[in-house]
Amino acid sequence: MDVEWLRKVCLSLPNTTEQIQWGNDLLFKVHGKMFAVTPLEPAPVCLSFKCTDEAFAELTERPNIIPAPYLARAKWVALEKHDALDRAELAELLRTSYELVLARLPKKLRESAKAVERITAEKTASKRKRAKRRSRK
Repeated sequence: MDVEWLRKVCLSLPNTTEQIQWGNDLLFKVHGKMFAVTPLEPAPVCLSFKCTDEAFAELTERPNIIPAPYLARAKWVALEKHDALDRAELAELLRTSYELVLARLPKKLRESAKAVERITAEKTASKRKRAKRRSRK
């Protein structure tokens, strides 16, 4: 995991923004609510994110994953090493973090995010169809 990969994954989620905060921490937010944070300078942890109660218990038993400082009571974990999780699992956990934070937002904001996701999916499907048609010619 590196910052560019992390940015690609997080910013692909609807209504996600990024912001530098607390000096040199890069935060990813949905409608202003944080769902992942990574330091841009060397630090004891390289990424923190929210997870379910079950995932929190399971993840914190693994090597190089700890309860996130200051955020553990809200079921956030922190990775001590960039390779603590493989990319596929980490991408899924980041999406879950996004969804957990989104679920606590007001209904109007949740629906807005779902509408953006639906439109994006439709555009992607349309692009794939056009590419498929072009490849047949």
